[in-house]
Amino acid sequence: MSVNYQFQPNLALYDFQRLEQQLQQGRLAQVPLLKQALGIINQRLDQAFYDGADIRDLVYGRAWAMDQLLVCIWQQFIWPDNEIALLAVGGYGRGELHPKSDIDLLILTSNEGTSSCHQALSEFLALLWDIKLDVGHSFRSLADCEREAKADITVATNLLENRLLVGSPALQTAMKQRLATNKMWPSAAFFDAKWQEQVARHRKFNNSDHNLEPNIKSSPGGLRDIQMIGWVAKRHFNASSLQDLLAEGFLTATEMRLLEQGQSFLWQVRYALHLAAERCEDRLLFDYQRQLAVLFGYLDTEKRLAVEQFMKRYYRVVTTLTELNDVLLQHFEEALLKANEPQVITAINQRFQIRNGLIEHLGDDVFERDPFALIEIFLLMAEHAEIKGVRATTIRALRDHRHLIDEAFRQDKRVNQLFMALINAKGDVPLQLTRMSRYGILGRYLPEFGHAVGLTQHDLFHIYTVDAHTLRLLRLLQSFRSPAQEKNFPLASVIIRKLPNLAVIWLAGLFHDLGKGYGGDHSELGAVAAYDFCARQGLPKRDSNLVSWLVKNHLVMSITAQKQDLTDPEVIRRFAEKVGDQQHLDYLHVLTVADINATNPKLWNGWRAALLNQLYSETKRALRRGLENPIDPTEWIEETQREALEGLCCQGVARASILNLWATLGNDYFLQNTAEEVVWHTLGILNHAPSQEPLVLLLAPTENIREGGTKVFIHSRDVAYGFAATAATLDRLGLSIHDARIASSDKGFTLNTLIVLEQNGKIPRSSQRLAEIERELISSLNNPEDFLQLVKRHTPRQLKHFTLPTQVYISNDPNNLRTLIEVITPDRPGLLARIGRIFVEFDLWLQNAKIATLGERVEDVFFVTLQDGSPLSDSELCKRLEARLCDELDKQAKEPGYPLYDSGWNR
Repeated sequence: MSVNYQFQPNLALYDFQRLEQQLQQGRLAQVPLLKQALGIINQRLDQAFYDGADIRDLVYGRAWAMDQLLVCIWQQFIWPDNEIALLAVGGYGRGELHPKSDIDLLILTSNEGTSSCHQALSEFLALLWDIKLDVGHSFRSLADCEREAKADITVATNLLENRLLVGSPALQTAMKQRLATNKMWPSAAFFDAKWQEQVARHRKFNNSDHNLEPNIKSSPGGLRDIQMIGWVAKRHFNASSLQDLLAEGFLTATEMRLLEQGQSFLWQVRYALHLAAERCEDRLLFDYQRQLAVLFGYLDTEKRLAVEQFMKRYYRVVTTLTELNDVLLQHFEEALLKANEPQVITAINQRFQIRNGLIEHLGDDVFERDPFALIEIFLLMAEHAEIKGVRATTIRALRDHRHLIDEAFRQDKRVNQLFMALINAKGDVPLQLTRMSRYGILGRYLPEFGHAVGLTQHDLFHIYTVDAHTLRLLRLLQSFRSPAQEKNFPLASVIIRKLPNLAVIWLAGLFHDLGKGYGGDHSELGAVAAYDFCARQGLPKRDSNLVSWLVKNHLVMSITAQKQDLTDPEVIRRFAEKVGDQQHLDYLHVLTVADINATNPKLWNGWRAALLNQLYSETKRALRRGLENPIDPTEWIEETQREALEGLCCQGVARASILNLWATLGNDYFLQNTAEEVVWHTLGILNHAPSQEPLVLLLAPTENIREGGTKVFIHSRDVAYGFAATAATLDRLGLSIHDARIASSDKGFTLNTLIVLEQNGKIPRSSQRLAEIERELISSLNNPEDFLQLVKRHTPRQLKHFTLPTQVYISNDPNNLRTLIEVITPDRPGLLARIGRIFVEFDLWLQNAKIATLGERVEDVFFVTLQDGSPLSDSELCKRLEARLCDELDKQAKEPGYPLYDSGWNR
């Protein structure tokens, strides 16, 4: 169904009369003639696209040209009169055709049978295939059409959009009569079936119109949503265009304009996507996003990449189309499915009432007369759980009056009080903020949020736009309050119920990322904006300061847990000083857990949960002791040894054997490991038969133990390439290392404890899998230099498009007399093995490692010393090490197929 537009055929596109004459030369000449015609048509249309022609002329023009071509071909065969017709159906039936779209054809026959034309049909289709047309065809009689359309809504929809190309008009008329609403799929049933179809389709895309690689046809807000409106209109009103809906009162002039603009933009993107992919491709993959951004004239700036600007426009367009789809389909639902329902009306106040579970405004001038009602309506929904949504007429009124939200409106004390009443409401506050965003109110009342709508970072870490991420975070915080989430987020669920003021966490969550897109530190900028907003809303200064502090420090807990050594008492002390008290710690913990999950659900796993829980527990302990009484490392070691010794003696292990073994281990070992781990290691070493064979122990957490991953303990001779061999072996097995703790004994042995997960984030548990890991590790550690044949696993497609230059930062930790090496580089197979090999080349001893994979990149921190146990103090050595790491890790980026590209993640 076309939007308000009249297509005029371009007769100069190709001389079809001459082509028809040329085809008379015979079958041998037809294929090259038709291929030549197709090539010229495609070249002219594509060049017109690059020259900036109206996209509607191109989409409809390609369909018109295909019509002429198919008619010319059809007429080369002899067909029985009044027994057969060639129809365009589906998208082609609407008169729309993109460069690589399928050409959907229906060969319609009478019920009497058409055995006389089987040979002609075979030759007709063979000719289409010979000239490489992407044809999707069906061969049906009138009875077939009726039977299959009754049984399948998809077939009925496909046949609903039909155009006669050539053949018997009577057959087309007869088919339409058989498919009429009085024969099958009456309007209400058709609408309900298509509605359920759309719900299922949206669910495949997580009901989000802001996916990282959206499908411009099927994702929410895509072309299918526009077509959905057209299908329902055509079925119910027999409308030939959306213009007809204006006369019926189901569409306003503004909505018509927005639909027309949205469809034109998506058509431009789809047309360009087909040309870039050279196939029918509707997924806006990373492979093509940058190409299209350049094609549409976007340029990189200091603040935003061209591709981010292009995707921001895309997301804003589909957000508008999603809103329109919601409004119009709800309007259809009220008119088609609920028209005969009894009207149950409940008065709320003089401005609003509830009609059949939906809130509606009273009088056309409500928002004009009382602009504060633009906020009040959401407060009422938060206070009345029985309200299920907003009536379509009221959604339209909200859209038509949101221009009233200006600076004077934002400064209005009554409006501020209403907004804070919403934030403090006992109902589902995040749901109402989501509705405010959907209807365009939140972005106007809070300009920083409006700026964030459609704002992206072109990487695999941030898989949602800033606005979508923010609303997702708020919904996660709300879910923590539900008993259903206690299993997934046990600590956060307990903490959030203890928070003294939920308004603080709602506002901190709302503002935490709104400083993005302005340049500079988004946490600092967001903290200033948050404080100003809270003060304007009348929040007490104490709460305003807390909200601002949370926004400023919302990344601190995650960075500390993932990049610093949590077994170091000094790390815990510094973090405890940063948070200051238990209340700040509680708020920061729940905000951090929600932020990680809302950024990218794949980032959240048992190991990250364990790290945050460990940091929370140790900090809580430090705060309880008092910041003036920091934990003494000696006390920490003695406590660990005392608990472990009790556990071992209870199992009948000789005290002398234990102490003799422990005497060979340094203090770092007891700082790095818990008492339970020391018991596990000690038992394994003492029970291991004396030999040169490495000891490998694996411990997968049970369902009742909330550990972050499978622990791998390795006790072996300290040999060159030991860690590199271990990393390469685990990588080859499809495992990822998330934490590494390395210690050594006076007897020349290493004691390495690793935390590993499968590549999909799951914990390896089965006895067969654990036995395989043990066997392969023992083999590699017996011959560590064999690992030099680095892993050659396939690099996922998405990673190939985010190859930023490696960054290495080297600094010394004076408290622990070791050197920290932070490596930020693209995630690639064999990465840790490469790094381990370089450490051996530089004669470095790896003490500890924190491994963090963030989308397409890793941010790993290694704690190393020289072989004599001292930190790196030679600046020239540090420069050579940095250069060697960068050169080695960038090699793969410089190989064919891996464009060196700054994804912009660090802006």
